[in-house]
Amino acid sequence: MGTYDALFRHVATRVPAELTHRVGVTALRAATPLLPERSLGTPVEAMGLRFANPLGVAAGYDKDAEGVRALARLGFGAVEVGTVTARPQPGNPRPRLFRLPADRALVNRMGFNNAGADVVAARLADLRVRGAGTVVGVNIGKSKAAADAVADYRYSARILGPYADYLVVNVSSPNTPGLRDLQAVDAVEPLLAAVREEVGATPLLVKITADLDDDGVDAVADLAVAQGLDGIVATNTTVARSGLASPPDLVAAAGSGGLSGAPLVEPARAVLARLRDRVGERLTLVSVGGIDSGAETRARLDAGATLVQAYTGFVYGGPAWPQRVLGDL
Repeated sequence: MGTYDALFRHVATRVPAELTHRVGVTALRAATPLLPERSLGTPVEAMGLRFANPLGVAAGYDKDAEGVRALARLGFGAVEVGTVTARPQPGNPRPRLFRLPADRALVNRMGFNNAGADVVAARLADLRVRGAGTVVGVNIGKSKAAADAVADYRYSARILGPYADYLVVNVSSPNTPGLRDLQAVDAVEPLLAAVREEVGATPLLVKITADLDDDGVDAVADLAVAQGLDGIVATNTTVARSGLASPPDLVAAAGSGGLSGAPLVEPARAVLARLRDRVGERLTLVSVGGIDSGAETRARLDAGATLVQAYTGFVYGGPAWPQRVLGDL
């Protein structure tokens, strides 16, 4: 057992998951000057961008663009910040982040807690000046109180777009009421068109859930091609709880929210395969969900992913995890 594994099992698991995460992000940011700049893995060209390697940090880890430079120095080829909403919001009541160690999984119902588009844009502007050291994507979502979803996304795109290497429209979190309804083609089409107007030539992607049925995946894929999107991020967390190794009482105590980590491997693989069959080489596909090793990264790339992203695998693996994955890859 490595040092990080021992600390995680015997110390971190005794502390509330969200507090551990907050401490981790703060420590990572403070350690930035001590971390060597490095370039690991094989570069990937996608969406007119050059990624140092195909492994990125998924949205949800660095919600407010606080640790981008440190994450780049750990070896990640991209950092997707967010989810960011038009206005700052506290998110859902705590506790709202839970571990299922037996499944190497997390359950979250964070509810898009973030500092808001204006604050995050200022941090991204500073990164532009100082250099982020990696590709920076920005994931935007609907404010909980927004009555007009299109106007809400449009504002975030207008404020954040100038500082994003690419922008992702998130319509797939289960933790904002009504958000997943926006995945329906008749709802997402005007939303994506409005965001495209705001960001111009900046690469634009949409993020979908593992819980879409085959017809839903096909419909989003066809819409993405028709609207000239640059790619699809697949998949977000799932509300399913089947086949878990964790004790039922622990799963029940975690409650509602999105499940991430190893249980997402099969659903995420299935959606990726269907998307690649549907769109061919016309779109960049970013595979997320259960990426926990170099072998799984390779499996996704071989199955048609252009890039991959991780969050839960990184949480369980620790700061040396990106280097291990890229070394194995």
